[in-house]
Amino acid sequence: MKYIFVTGGVVSSLGKGLTAAALGTLLEHRGLKVALQKFDPYLNVDPGTMSPFQHGEVYVLDDGAETDLDLGHYERFTHTKLTRFNNLTSGQVYQTVLNNEREGKYLGKTVQVIPHVTDEIQKRIYLVGEMTKADVVITEIGGTTGDIEGLPFLEAIREFAQDVGPNNAIFIHVTYVPFIKAAGELKTKPTQQSVAKLREIGITPHIIACRCEYPLNKDVRQKIALFCNVPFEAVIEAKDVDHSIYEMPLMLQRERMDELVCRLLHLDVPRPDMRSWQEIIRKLIAPAHRVRIAVVGKYIELQDAYKSVYEAVIHGGIAHDCGVQIEKLDAEQIEGEGAERVLKGIGGILVPGGFGERGIEGKIAAARYARENNVPYLGLCLGMQIATIEFGRNVLGLAGAHSTEFQRDTPHPVIDLQEDQREVRMKGGTMRLGSQVCQLVAGTRIQRLYDAASVKERHRHRYEFNNRYRASYEAAGFVIAGMTPDGSLVECIELRDHPFYCAVQYHPEFQSKPNAPHPLFRGFIEAVHDNLHRRPLLGPVGA
Repeated sequence: MKYIFVTGGVVSSLGKGLTAAALGTLLEHRGLKVALQKFDPYLNVDPGTMSPFQHGEVYVLDDGAETDLDLGHYERFTHTKLTRFNNLTSGQVYQTVLNNEREGKYLGKTVQVIPHVTDEIQKRIYLVGEMTKADVVITEIGGTTGDIEGLPFLEAIREFAQDVGPNNAIFIHVTYVPFIKAAGELKTKPTQQSVAKLREIGITPHIIACRCEYPLNKDVRQKIALFCNVPFEAVIEAKDVDHSIYEMPLMLQRERMDELVCRLLHLDVPRPDMRSWQEIIRKLIAPAHRVRIAVVGKYIELQDAYKSVYEAVIHGGIAHDCGVQIEKLDAEQIEGEGAERVLKGIGGILVPGGFGERGIEGKIAAARYARENNVPYLGLCLGMQIATIEFGRNVLGLAGAHSTEFQRDTPHPVIDLQEDQREVRMKGGTMRLGSQVCQLVAGTRIQRLYDAASVKERHRHRYEFNNRYRASYEAAGFVIAGMTPDGSLVECIELRDHPFYCAVQYHPEFQSKPNAPHPLFRGFIEAVHDNLHRRPLLGPVGA
């Protein structure tokens, strides 16, 4: 088994996760089985209780693990199926070590960072390899080289590489080469300092991936190679992509990164055939059609807060050779200016998940605008609850209808806390989480889009549709399109006599890929196009 470790330097948010995912794509196209994992140095056990402003979206896996958003990149770019063992935090490591100490598993020894913490980190690398039976395990180390909290992880992978021996483990360091406008040139000193810091720890990178806004010329590459002690060919240009993150595998292939990796790890495998990936990029750069949709949220100013939603929308466009212009609208703006003014001219409206009362009335106004003006609407998690509240207030006449999450004494709790959540006091990892079966109602739009009797989708929520109101809703044309197998919880809803008004309690965005768009996003983009142009894109719904 071969191991690749991806570290980062100079600043955070350089794209270590995308680099790891893109390399995974190339290695898969060479016929290798790849496993990816992320180590996060923060002390939270997982990101489940962290604000999106702090950390971006929480990416949920099939097994219910709340994980780092980079795991979303791993699943979108490759065929790897991830579990809770693919994301490790310092919080999890120290929790395990302290539990072991309390149970007497260290036989009276003094518990220390080395070897006890580092050993626990290394166990996770071996475990993921054993579970997946992968040819190559790619491990991304979160944070920036030099951060004090990341030192145990760097020491652990240094020891690990020494244990597995040469030709079996390599280090890729992602760094930043800034362009100083006043000087008119790229500066290599930050990269030199970052690599020097890494070497102080005992790790010498085999490859340096240089994130930059302008191309690296020959002199810059030679300088980095000389002062960072790597071959010239191991200085990889990772220039900002022009159109989409999905260009990264092709960009790294042009830089021959995958070829170099295979040579360093003594992997004798054929060159990758990337024609299918090139067709994805063609559809992104020069689509045959274009549509414009609004994502109405409360964390809009942070790009990563709805990362999987944005990507799934783009995937829906790829399915129809259709470019999607996403308008990111703050729900509070709608509250202040009115839905008619803010949403006029929008082709489709999507309301994603979220927590807290801020912006709720703006989202409700957006759902009403979509319903009354025949604008295609897709609601995800909270977006389904919003559609339920809006319908109750403005169609059924349930004055003050609301969710007990936002108004405990509402006269009409059309959305209420799940029964098994009422006694829950701990916040972390206690919601309805992970992959759950949804039984679809035959003949509904959603069932036709899936073309299946039942599906498994990932959940992350505490509140549900209140079944006390189900009969009155259904009588008014509010279609229950999907339920849990026992019929106790509503999973999907849609409206009759509307171009496309669908909402689901789960998070379909977590299972969408550029080469396998999710059916709901595919159907949503098709409906937006057809509604705007009054002509079918691909034929009837579900075709």
